[in-house]
Amino acid sequence: MRRMVLLLTIALAVGLTGYSQGADKVEGLKKQGKAELKSAGPLAFGPSGVLFVGDTQGAAVFAIGVETKAGPALKEGFKLEGIDAKIAALLGTKPEDLIINDMAIQPGTGVAFLSVSRGKGPDALPVILRVDGDKRITEVSLDKVAYDKIALSNAPAESAKDGRGRSLRQEAITDLAFVEGRLFIAGLSNEEFASKLRAVEFPFASTDLSTSIEIYHGAHGQFETRAPVRTFVPFVINGQPNLLAAYTCTPLVTIPVAELKAGSKVQGRTVAELGNQNRPLDIITYQQDGHMYLLVANSARGVMKVSTDKIASVEPIKAKVKDTAGLGYETIPNLKGVEQLDKLDKDNALILVRAQDGALNLETIPLP
Repeated sequence: MRRMVLLLTIALAVGLTGYSQGADKVEGLKKQGKAELKSAGPLAFGPSGVLFVGDTQGAAVFAIGVETKAGPALKEGFKLEGIDAKIAALLGTKPEDLIINDMAIQPGTGVAFLSVSRGKGPDALPVILRVDGDKRITEVSLDKVAYDKIALSNAPAESAKDGRGRSLRQEAITDLAFVEGRLFIAGLSNEEFASKLRAVEFPFASTDLSTSIEIYHGAHGQFETRAPVRTFVPFVINGQPNLLAAYTCTPLVTIPVAELKAGSKVQGRTVAELGNQNRPLDIITYQQDGHMYLLVANSARGVMKVSTDKIASVEPIKAKVKDTAGLGYETIPNLKGVEQLDKLDKDNALILVRAQDGALNLETIPLP
């Protein structure tokens, strides 16, 4: 029967055995046992062997111990076609019934980790997968791991909806980044000043330190406090650490890390408007010929290469704009359908891209 052929194909091309860090201790992780995620959303790597997972449904962030030595690295020229179908077969479902929520390259190993929802809506099952250079897809067991978690004290209620009836809890965690011992968590709160950037020391303490963020949105011609950061990346400006954040429709904003203090209200500096009716999906930085660039994947405007040469001196946007303004960009014409993006090494990035036939491919590209 076709089922037997399918199982043999999966065993050869995908790899059915899960793995975990077992009961081994990992520095900074205080708990041992099952990491009971309600959902698996944004990912970020911290100290060696620690993967941060944003659990939007559970309004928490988990730090999970993961293997650091198994499998070869992804390299230039890597391409895994139809990864959604392969994952669906591995999990016993259909490609249309799963969502790949995020992707992150593990530092020092060149191996990719994916967060996946098996099913849709609040009852979807969370899955963490690992993809190595031999194109093996392996489920990361969460049953016996070293882990820790921190709950978000002011997340939107599970029943909270926006004006269009969409879940606000899904926006509780929109992106993560680990910078110099602190985990930065972007998302929404249940407060009037809803847009938050939380800074949490790792190893986790019992505190949830959040800063309210206000930005001027040129496409909308107004200040906003309720729109969450969609994706962000650490960036140094004039020797000072900042977060470069992108919002829907699509303002690009710099936020000084030094101003992110518990209970404070910070006004970000809008340095670019990249076009409305658009949602930023992912962002990375890279250096090329002595210049720093951003690569920004978007839902409606392809992939943008943004020069940061004038980021410190550009006039901040404080008035309504019709289309684009501030830092300039070029659209990379051969990068279409990119849904996830991460930097692999100094010359290459890894993308999750929707092909013309609707399938998802995981592949490396040279940095443009």
